[in-house]
Amino acid sequence: MHRTVRFLMDMYMNSPVSLTQSGSIAMICIDHPPVNASSQAVRAGLVQCFATVAANRTIGAVILYGAGNNFMAGSDIAEFDLENLPAPDPNQVHEAIEAFDRPVIAALHGAVLGGGLELALACHYRIALAGTTLGLPEVRLGLLPGSGGTQRMPRLVGVVKALEMMTSGSPVDAAAALQSGLLDQVVQEALLPRALALAEQLVRRERSSLRIICRLPLDTASMPPGVFDDYRRKLPADEKGGRAARKIVDRVEAAATLSFADGLQLERMAFKCCKDSDESRALRHVFFAERAAARIPGLPSGSALRPIRHVGIIGAGTMGGGIAMNFVNVGIPVTLVEVSQQALDHGLEIIRKNYAASAAKGRIPVDRVEKNMGLIKGTLRDEDVTSCDLVIEAAFESLEIKKAICTRLGVICKPGAIIASNTSTLDVNALAEATGRPGDVLGMHFFSPANVMKLLEVVRGTRTDPQVLATVMALAKQIGKVAVVSGVCYGFIGNRMLEGYLRETEQLLMEGAEPAQIDAAIEAIGFAMGPCRMIDMAGVDVAAKVVLERQKEGFYADDASYRAVVRKLYEMSRHGQKNGVGYYRYEGRTPVPDERVTQIARELAVQHRIPRRTVITDEEIVERCMYPLMNEGKKILDEGIAYRAGDIDVVWVHGYGFPAFKGGPMHLAAQWGEECVRRRLEFYGKRQGGDPHGYWHCAEGWGIA
Repeated sequence: MHRTVRFLMDMYMNSPVSLTQSGSIAMICIDHPPVNASSQAVRAGLVQCFATVAANRTIGAVILYGAGNNFMAGSDIAEFDLENLPAPDPNQVHEAIEAFDRPVIAALHGAVLGGGLELALACHYRIALAGTTLGLPEVRLGLLPGSGGTQRMPRLVGVVKALEMMTSGSPVDAAAALQSGLLDQVVQEALLPRALALAEQLVRRERSSLRIICRLPLDTASMPPGVFDDYRRKLPADEKGGRAARKIVDRVEAAATLSFADGLQLERMAFKCCKDSDESRALRHVFFAERAAARIPGLPSGSALRPIRHVGIIGAGTMGGGIAMNFVNVGIPVTLVEVSQQALDHGLEIIRKNYAASAAKGRIPVDRVEKNMGLIKGTLRDEDVTSCDLVIEAAFESLEIKKAICTRLGVICKPGAIIASNTSTLDVNALAEATGRPGDVLGMHFFSPANVMKLLEVVRGTRTDPQVLATVMALAKQIGKVAVVSGVCYGFIGNRMLEGYLRETEQLLMEGAEPAQIDAAIEAIGFAMGPCRMIDMAGVDVAAKVVLERQKEGFYADDASYRAVVRKLYEMSRHGQKNGVGYYRYEGRTPVPDERVTQIARELAVQHRIPRRTVITDEEIVERCMYPLMNEGKKILDEGIAYRAGDIDVVWVHGYGFPAFKGGPMHLAAQWGEECVRRRLEFYGKRQGGDPHGYWHCAEGWGIA
């Protein structure tokens, strides 16, 4: 039995890093909740610990490990906003480890990401618990690994694997890391005892056996010819968010051609360049906004949650089936209700095909298909949801239909069950009142395809019980969604803002712009797809029905031209990709410009007395689509529909394809400047003449009284 000694020096009393000794083995523990992120205090503690063990010749080896659920899940991103990283720099920590003349073993578990993996790479050996995830995801924040990752990783796993991991930012599991050489051992249990056994084994070896990665030669002979240029060609341009990934390729190329010290210096310069870029600031804004969105003002932390063990879903269509998959994926059984056997069978078959496709691509084990399908009970009896803890209606977007369903659910659902509507636009308060138990009701607006899209708009009704809101927010995290709370209004956050964006798209079409030009202009600023392609993918019929439903409620009566194009396309049964014609005609899934759409827009312009123009610039397209969207976001914020500007940005990044490297519409508006927004809103408001929908009426805060 080894004697364990706790070092009780004052310097460790308040440090997130502690040092103990088990026989001749020093144990350095990082304990910095919640994720052991690298911070100034952690780095200072590590430097001090390694200075202490270096002076103690009774120590034969060091084990570095993390307390809690992770070894180290990255760096303290808040420090990136500082002009200079507080000393000590991570590279000073790594130098202290690599200069240590006895074995240093990193014992890894949980998440080993970013600065955590760079720290592990500075150690001589790496042993990990099965289930550990390892990666360098900095590119997702518009950064590159800045503490030796671009220099050590290719020396250990090769250039191709290093480029793959760093340019994608995707983590790997312990098994894959072992196969690539990133890990030396993987154990199923007893991580620290196994690390101790390894340390004792290494102590008996000669010091020359230490494996110091920075001194390893990089295997250039096995590099594919032209590998760096090939990677650059695959990456987005700098202006489309590819700056950091390209810097990674440059620095890995430096690792193959320069000394470690020179490569490290270039890496640090590139990191600072990326850190100070608009793209990285925007991505870091989204990172923090996602986390802030989970914090609901006025909602007590640690509130008791209602248990959700079984979910009922009314409607087995595209949305209902996709919603069901979210719960089944985490082991929550689902009862799926339809009105006809044919509709139910079709819905279940689509779910099965989705799972089978995932299994064929290796995303889930083959046996998961039947296991997941076994968690879904299809039924034609709505009474079968009476035992469910949460029931979500996913019926057609009609207030009358949804109110009727909610009335029925209010009767048949058990006391305490949460009733949710997947409505994308309708009045959640009206649906809540229809149940007769409004405290149990809120909106859960999933985005299509519901099993893929990360966003969930959680719509808080006037009388929604805080416990219900807290339960659904926690549940959203459990099923892998990024949840944002919205108040009740038409379209909530995302679809309300979308209206002005789509309205201007159609106005531009009638004025003479082509769908391909509009889409190209919007995609040039980073959107995955422009508005015309987006509607074709979502369904022209779906978009048109939302407008028609709104017209039934008396809106747009003073503007016959409002969204005239989408209504006309629907009338002509041009439903988009689903039937091969919409704003485009489709060859497979490839959109092809269609002269018939130009003709339709021209005819509508004549009908509604809209002047046609021969020249419409891309700059005008971007401004006319973006400024109403931003302006509506500001109104939503002023009205308290959204808690924070960052919440709006999260909705648009995760629900509507707004480029994350632009930070979302409200972040981008701040970058462009309030004065610029005000001036352009005023300009288009005067030029367009008349503004019955208020898209050019400046919200508060844009400089207009």
